[in-house]
Amino acid sequence: MNEVPTEWAEDIYFSALEIQPPDQRRAFLDRVCRGDAVLRTAVDRMLAAQPAAEIFFHEGGVARLPVGELVQSLADTPGLAENIDALTREDKAVGQSIGPYKLLQRIGEGGCGVVYMAAQEQPVRRRVALKIIKLGMDTKSVVARFEAERQALALMDHPNIARVLDAGATDAGRPYFVMELVRGVKITEYCDQHELATPERLKLFIQVCQAIQHAHQKGVIHRDIKPSNILITIIDGQPVPKVIDFGIAKAIEGRLTDNTIFTAYEQFIGTPAYMSPEQAVMSGVDVDTRSDIYSLGVLLYELLTGRTPFETDELLKRGIDGLRRTLQEREPQRPSALVTTLQGSALTQVARHRHAEPLNLISLLRGDLDWIVIRALEKDRARRYETANGLAMDVQRHLDNEPVVARPPSRLYRLQKLVRRNQATFVAAGMVALALVIGLGLATWFWHNEREAHQRAVLAEQQALAAEQQQSRLRMEAEDRERITQAAFLISQGKIEEADALAGKVLVSKPSLEAEGVLRTLGVWHALQGRWAQAAERFNLLLQVDQRDNSWAITDDLLMAGPILIERGDTPGYEHFRQAAITRFQGMTDPIFAERTLKISLLLPANDSLMNTLQQFSGVASDSMQKPGDPNDIMAAWRCISLGLAAYRQGYTPTAVAWSKRCLAYPDQNPARMATAHIIQAMACQQLKEGETARAELASGRAAVAAEFTGGLQEGNGSVGYWYDWIFARILLREAEALIETPGPAAGK
Repeated sequence: MNEVPTEWAEDIYFSALEIQPPDQRRAFLDRVCRGDAVLRTAVDRMLAAQPAAEIFFHEGGVARLPVGELVQSLADTPGLAENIDALTREDKAVGQSIGPYKLLQRIGEGGCGVVYMAAQEQPVRRRVALKIIKLGMDTKSVVARFEAERQALALMDHPNIARVLDAGATDAGRPYFVMELVRGVKITEYCDQHELATPERLKLFIQVCQAIQHAHQKGVIHRDIKPSNILITIIDGQPVPKVIDFGIAKAIEGRLTDNTIFTAYEQFIGTPAYMSPEQAVMSGVDVDTRSDIYSLGVLLYELLTGRTPFETDELLKRGIDGLRRTLQEREPQRPSALVTTLQGSALTQVARHRHAEPLNLISLLRGDLDWIVIRALEKDRARRYETANGLAMDVQRHLDNEPVVARPPSRLYRLQKLVRRNQATFVAAGMVALALVIGLGLATWFWHNEREAHQRAVLAEQQALAAEQQQSRLRMEAEDRERITQAAFLISQGKIEEADALAGKVLVSKPSLEAEGVLRTLGVWHALQGRWAQAAERFNLLLQVDQRDNSWAITDDLLMAGPILIERGDTPGYEHFRQAAITRFQGMTDPIFAERTLKISLLLPANDSLMNTLQQFSGVASDSMQKPGDPNDIMAAWRCISLGLAAYRQGYTPTAVAWSKRCLAYPDQNPARMATAHIIQAMACQQLKEGETARAELASGRAAVAAEFTGGLQEGNGSVGYWYDWIFARILLREAEALIETPGPAAGK
C-alpha cells in the first residue's frame, strides 16, 4: 500500500479548513488530490477529526459539537476511537495547568502541535510559549519530530533564535516543551506594515542568515525556513528577527533524539513554495545545509518582491509529480523581471510597501540583488552559496556598494542545463557519435596495437603520479577552503585577529570567491594599521586568486596592492607587480582600465622601455578626454591625474602642468585627488625652473597629506579619497620633497 506524504496531506488539510462552503471544499479537494484515493482518504480523515480536536484546543473553551454528537462523528474514523474518553475529559485547555505552567491563550498551530501562551510562577514569574502535540497526532514519527525540535533548539544560543526553557510530558504522556515567548509578527508582514525600504529589509535578512549559520554550526538544518517561522519582535525600540519552529529540523551529524525519525520514500519534508529541489525530488542525495540556503533565497525573493518564485497554489494544482518537475527544472524569474510583470495596483502596492517608486524599485533590484537571489536559488546545490554566512556577506557587500561574488552563470553551465533538459535528444546524438567512434576505432586498432601498448604503460605510470599529486593538492585545497570559511565567519563576528591568524596558514593556488573577500578584508585591515609586510602578504595571495577578470573592478585590488608594496620597501616586488599589470590589461580600450593601469605603473620612475609600453594606455585615456562630456565627471578628473603623471615621467613637463590644472578645475573637490595634482604640478614646475610656484604647490600638497595622516590612516570614501589614494599622494610627496627641497622627514611616516 502506498504511503501518504504527511506534510503534503497537512498542507491540503489546512488549506481546506479555510474553505467553509461544503461544495467549494469538495471541488477544491477534487482538484488538488487529482484522483489520488489514498491522499484524499487521509485528508478526509483529518477533516473529520477537526471537531474533536477543537474540544481540547478551542480558544473560547466551547466545542463546536456536543460531546454526544462528537462521539458519534468519530465512530467510523479509524485510529481516533481510542482517544474519545480522553477528549471527553479534556474538553478545555485554556485555564488549565500543565506542570508549573498555566495556559492563558492559544497563539499558534502547526501540522502536529499547538502553541499556547502560558504563565509560569515558579521558580521565576514570566510568560512563556508552551508547545504540545495535538491529541490524535501523537504517532511515533510525530513525537520523534517534536522531540527533535526540542533537542535542536536546546543546542542553540543565539539572539535571533527562540530559546528553549523547559520540556516534559502531560499526565497523558503527550510531550511538550517551553520556550521563550516571542511577541511579534512574521517578517514579511512586519516589513509591509512598516513600509520598510529595501536596505532595511536586507539588514533584517542578514540577521536571519546569521541565526541559520549558528544552527548549522551546531549541526542542525532547519528544513522549513519561511516567513511564518521568522517573527519580528521589538527589543529596545529595534526590530529583531527570531527564528522559531525547528519542528522538522534534521541533524547534520548524528541524531538529535533516540527516537528514530523515518522519512519514508517520496515523503515531503518542508513547505512546497520554500522547498529546495533536493528536498522535493528525494533522489537519494542527502539534504544538507545548502537546502536551507535555497529556502533563504526564497525568503529574500519574497522580501524584495512580495511574491515567492513559485506560488503555493500553482504548485498544488500541479500535483506531486508536477511540483517536483517545477522545482527541479523550471528556472525562477529574476526578482526585477517579476516586478516588471506586475500590473497597475499590484505594482503600486509592492512599491509602496518598500517605500519606493515602481520604476526605482525595478532599478534597485536589477543587478546585484538579482544575481544574489538567483545564486541562492540554483538548482545545482554545488553552485549555491556554501554557507548562510556567505549569503549574508554578499548582501552586506551590496549594502556597502562593494562588488558581490554572485555573478551570471557561464556559457558552459548554461549548456549543461540545456543538455539536462533535453536528455533524450542528446543521448540519441551521443549514441550515433559513439557508433562512429567505435567503427573507426575497430578499423585502426590493429595498426595502433603495439604502439598503444607502450603508450598505455607510460600513461599508467604518469597517471599514478598525477593521481598522487592530485590527491595531495585536493587535500591542501580542502584544508584551505575550511580555513577560509572559518575566517569568513570570524570576520562576520568582528573577530579580525583570529580570522587573520587562520588566513596566514592558507596557501591558495585555486581561485575562490570566498577567499577573495577574506584576503581583501584582512589586507586592508593590516594596511590601515601600517603593517605593510602583512598587508603585502595578504594582497599578493589575493592577486593569485582574484576572479574578477572581465571587470574593471579588478583594478580596485591593484590600486591597493601597488602602494602597499612601495610602503613595505619592496621595490623588486613592485617592478614585478607593474609589469604583470601592464601585460594583463594590454590591448584593452576601456579608459578606466587605461587610467588605472597608468596610475599603478607610475608610482615610481620608469625606464624608457616601460614608458614606451605605456604609450597605448596614455593614448586611450587621452582620447577619451577629447570627447564632449560632463564637467562633473569624477572619473575624468582622475584620468587627468594619471595623464599628468605619465606626461611628467616622459619629460613633457608643460603638458603635466596643464593636466594638473585641469584636474584642479573640476568642481568636485576630492582632497586626495587635489593633493596629488598639486604635488605633480610642483615637480613639473621645478623641472621648468619655476621654483617659487613649485614650492607653493608643494606646500599645498604637503598640508593636505599631513592633515590626513595626523590622526592615523582612515579607510575613507569616494568623496574625500580612499586610504590608498592618500598613500599614493604620500609616495609622490616624498619624491617631490627630495626634488625641490633639502631632504627632510616626509609627512605621516
